Amino acid sequence: ENRFELVLVGAKRARQLSIGGKEPLIEWESDKPTVVALREIEEGLVDASILEEQEETVEMLSFDVFAMEEGQAANADGEEVTVPGAENGDEASQTPEPRPDE
Repeated sequence: ENRFELVLVGAKRARQLSIGGKEPLIEWESDKPTVVALREIEEGLVDASILEEQEETVEMLSFDVFAMEEGQAANADGEEVTVPGAENGDEASQTPEPRPDE
């Protein structure tokens, strides 16, 4: 591995540990996520293959815009969910009511 790749892998793994919801592969003592990530890399538990993984947040945020306009969208598992405020395609429910003082 070159140093640049090591930095990329370490940074991505540290992000996964701190905000990505991934579990550590080693015992997490009182270390920061960056230290845990580098220890995992050193022990051969994490490698450059994580750079090819898609971010889960991208998958979670993907939905059908047209379905959303109709009041329906799909979650990351493909299950349909109702979009609040867009019942039955009612556009009036999507716009805020004017306040009486306006």
